[in-house]
Amino acid sequence: MNLNRQIYIFSFLLCCTIYSINAQNNRLWAFTLEDGLPQSQVYDMVQDEMGYLWLGTQGGGLCRFNGEEFKIWNESDGLQSNYIHALNFVNDSLFIGTKRGLSIKTKNKFINLEGPRINKIYRFENKTYLATNVGIYQYTKELGLSKVKLNPKINTSIINDIAFDGKLFWVATSKGLWKLNAIKKSASIKERHSAHHFTAAVFYRNKIFAAAREEGILVLNTNARSYGNKWLSQPLRVNNISIHNLNELWFSTDNEGITIIDGDTRLHKKKINRKNGLTVSHVRKSIVDQQSNIWIATSGGGFYKYFQNNFMHYDQNTGLKGNRVYAIHTARDGIWASNSETGLIKIDSTGIHHIPQDDRLAEVKIRTITSDNSGNIWAGTEGKGILFKQRKQIDTIIVDSTIIKRQKKDSIILKFDTIPKTVYTNHILDSDDGLPSDWIRTILVDKSLIWAASYSSGIIRFKYDPARKRLLSSKKFNRKSGIKDLQIRHMTKGPKGKIWYATQNGHLGYIKNNRVKHLGNILNQKTAISTILFHDDKIFIGTAGRGIWWSDLDKIVIKKLKGRKKPYSDNIYQMIFDDQGNLWAGSERGVDKIELNQFNDIVDIYHYGRNDGFLGIETHLNAVTKDQEGNLWFGAIYGLTEYKPTVTTKTTIKPKLFFEDVEVAYRSVDSINLNSWANSDHVLRLKPNQTELSFSYKTIDLDHPNDIQYRFRLNNSEWSPWSSESKQNLAGLAYGSHYFSAQSRNYRWEESDLTTFRFFIDSPIYEKAWFQLAVLAAILLLVGGYALSYIRRVKQKNKVEQERLQMQNHLLSLEQKALRLQMNPHFIFNVLNGIKAMGTSNPLKMNNTINTFATLLRETLYNSRKDYITLDQEIQTLKHYIEIEKLMASKPFTYEISIDTDFDPEEILIPPMLIQPFVENAVRHGILKGSRDGELKVLFHTTEDFLHCTVKDNGQGIFQSQKAKTNTDHQSMALTVTRERLESISGEDSLQIEEIMNNGKTVAGTQIAFKIPLETDY
Repeated sequence: MNLNRQIYIFSFLLCCTIYSINAQNNRLWAFTLEDGLPQSQVYDMVQDEMGYLWLGTQGGGLCRFNGEEFKIWNESDGLQSNYIHALNFVNDSLFIGTKRGLSIKTKNKFINLEGPRINKIYRFENKTYLATNVGIYQYTKELGLSKVKLNPKINTSIINDIAFDGKLFWVATSKGLWKLNAIKKSASIKERHSAHHFTAAVFYRNKIFAAAREEGILVLNTNARSYGNKWLSQPLRVNNISIHNLNELWFSTDNEGITIIDGDTRLHKKKINRKNGLTVSHVRKSIVDQQSNIWIATSGGGFYKYFQNNFMHYDQNTGLKGNRVYAIHTARDGIWASNSETGLIKIDSTGIHHIPQDDRLAEVKIRTITSDNSGNIWAGTEGKGILFKQRKQIDTIIVDSTIIKRQKKDSIILKFDTIPKTVYTNHILDSDDGLPSDWIRTILVDKSLIWAASYSSGIIRFKYDPARKRLLSSKKFNRKSGIKDLQIRHMTKGPKGKIWYATQNGHLGYIKNNRVKHLGNILNQKTAISTILFHDDKIFIGTAGRGIWWSDLDKIVIKKLKGRKKPYSDNIYQMIFDDQGNLWAGSERGVDKIELNQFNDIVDIYHYGRNDGFLGIETHLNAVTKDQEGNLWFGAIYGLTEYKPTVTTKTTIKPKLFFEDVEVAYRSVDSINLNSWANSDHVLRLKPNQTELSFSYKTIDLDHPNDIQYRFRLNNSEWSPWSSESKQNLAGLAYGSHYFSAQSRNYRWEESDLTTFRFFIDSPIYEKAWFQLAVLAAILLLVGGYALSYIRRVKQKNKVEQERLQMQNHLLSLEQKALRLQMNPHFIFNVLNGIKAMGTSNPLKMNNTINTFATLLRETLYNSRKDYITLDQEIQTLKHYIEIEKLMASKPFTYEISIDTDFDPEEILIPPMLIQPFVENAVRHGILKGSRDGELKVLFHTTEDFLHCTVKDNGQGIFQSQKAKTNTDHQSMALTVTRERLESISGEDSLQIEEIMNNGKTVAGTQIAFKIPLETDY
């Protein structure tokens, strides 16, 4: 074999080895004390139905992991011991095997049962068995822990594992491998198959794989006539056997990490140990979670997440000079990267190569890398100008010491071979050579021209003559050339030969044919443009804080890149398109793969962070490239990451939402299993005063714990907006039936099924229908009884009042009749005296007077028996009375009686003898005592409610007449009685008496006016 071939084979093997190491390392992510793990020795792991990862440690107690944070329980919380060896879920309780017995965690309470050290916990046919240091125990709720008495050797052995093949139980003990047909005292088969110290056992496809500590793996056929005794010599010192990826047996050992064997062919596939990422060789167990990730528990190294992805990560532990990668570039001979402040590295098919650093660039950051058509490397630095690495190839002579032919005695013919070797000569270009600045932001090659953008001094275009070490055909572009903002952030070549640049203050422009076209602040806001990218005649603009924008190149109209989803960050540090047309955007949170449609709308976004294998986390400005195979390379603060799009990515699973807690009046409801009640007909019944509830719910995604969003609603109300809040407090709830619904979605926006919890708040007794009806009936009875009593009292009172009023009315009637009787004698006395006086002087007049008087007496006697007479009767009586007065008067007078009403006088009713006293007073004390010819007027008129009467005379006046009265004058009594009658009929102030004045100086007579209620006979 010639030397060339040996070298190439060696290089290929080295390459495969490096890639294998890197690929395996890429799949391991350690969780240690620095991440919050309470103890580095993790002896068991189990995942619950919700997705939480539970870890049992040696000395740190129990902890629960949600993908990012740990919650810890230890002896101070009620745990029996901080030294945990086994975990298993039984229904809704976590069984915890410790060195001092069993702890059972139900919600936040622990039940502790003392016993021997528990190594494993099993659940067979609804029975719980414990593998302990002194035989097998069984747990029942009634009896607690009780030892299963089997063979004495089993009873005194350390039980390490139990496997069930569907018929028989295989018990791995410190004194051999036993087979039992039942785990009970009366088991009919109790045989020891092998006498070695067995530490683990598993059943896989009709075979039992049992690990003997120092002998290897015993393989037994369970469906054949003979079990057989086939041994695998490796691995040894096995702690646990798990089945992953359908047919892989993962053997966890305490000295060599994990050995993976094909379960069908029983061939060794690979190992996971210190050489490819584990920090310790002692592995306790491996499990697979609901998202197909494999978790590895170690003793002393914490636990690891082992996952398959499309990323391969390089950092200081796997060959880089440092972790920070500021710039990367795909050249003809590999990937070139700027590594921290230690210079350049190159990655090719043979691995990672450290490029010797020029002493002049010690501790200098290289921010940009490119190459020209000759393979020369151009690198821009911070403060040291441009590093130009001129590429040359030379032949190296190699001597092959193989003896070809012996021509003479003691002579040896040697064979020589040559191998081409690439070497680089360093040139440094700085401001002394003509650069506008030694701080170089971006370098790009356009055919034979080199373009360099400085931080704040503009752009230069030049050619370089390495022989003469000088710049040729250089041209500078600055403010004088039209670049209004010199703080360049990025520069790249676009279509049609245009050199585009973007600035710190959001300006955009391009250079073509030595002319600057400065487009200005295209976003109309002071936002830095970090990167620009061209694809399909469109420009894409990544900003620092404002996301991604784009425009057609025909007409620059900037539009925000939008869609149903948004990028995980608006700080865009780098952008690149892959061969499938997807836009990749790097930020401080990782990278996003953005699927666009033909209209540049976002169809979907796939985010890759630390949990997805992108271990670099925060990307660096424009440190991104694509190699000849279409793989993407990203530079970040924690290393260099390669992405291979051709590898199938892990599919996501639909999220599930679970209720973690329901609090009523700030106290947890511990009496029910919340998740068995959710989406069921169960209804939580609450008291009337329990109107304050809190619901805590959770979706666990171990890959993306911070990207879960939730929404909720009460009854049929509108859904709340999506948010990261997973607890809702409800206060002042109405009485009656309610249901609380919640939903979650993962980072892919896949939504969980609706999860609903029903509850009923009982109304207080005063709001119950039967109580309200009873109260209403009682109120009605009380009101009815009171009403009946009231009616009786009112009736009795009305009866008494009626009797009183009747008596009063009778007395009033008697009083009025008495008053009339008081008036009649006085009137009769006056008339008789007048007749007596006329007896001797004028017998004829006396005769007429007696006739008229007789008629008046007859009418008076007739009317006195009535309470009311008609107005017409009253007027006739008045006329007879006035005629008598005229016959008896010492001087003549005239009188007038007028009626102004729409009613017939025969229809109007008035009390009898009510007006006569006023007429009598007007005649006797007014007209007869006056000096003028007498005039008497009696006027009646009606209003809507009253009958008005006015008596006028032209006598001396009532006040003058009252002065001349004697104490024996009976007329005053008549007026007083009549006034009382009016007040009883019409109320006080119903009578008005006043003198009639001429021009306000002399008395012209008297006017008496009164009103009484208008009464009619219909």
